[in-house]
Amino acid sequence: MKSQEVAVYREIQRNTEMAIKAIETISDKVYDDNLAIQISRQALKYSELHNEAAKQLVEAKAEPYHSSYFSDMMLKAGIHYNTLLNTSTGHIAELMIKGSNMGVLEMEKVLHHNADAGEQSTALAK
Repeated sequence: MKSQEVAVYREIQRNTEMAIKAIETISDKVYDDNLAIQISRQALKYSELHNEAAKQLVEAKAEPYHSSYFSDMMLKAGIHYNTLLNTSTGHIAELMIKGSNMGVLEMEKVLHHNADAGEQSTALAK
């Protein structure tokens, strides 16, 4: 496996892990059943993507992504801060959309920097 493929798979792991942790943190604040169902579906899809990236890295005997305690705490603190005074469905949906957009942009940057990563890792990232 090329180093560029490893970088893409690690970014998929990082990105999906962050999304899953954000969903876990925010799910207690969701009171709208439709939104709760939607973010649960997203969490499931992120888990599938995360597991596939991890599988590919393990098969290639490459080191998987490991999040840091500090980054996890910063993510959770940011979510708690942004929902301290407003837990409305619209606000939470807006936060989820912004977080997803940031993840997409980060993934696009990694794909751009690793243009020769290969079809399989690129397809999973997209």
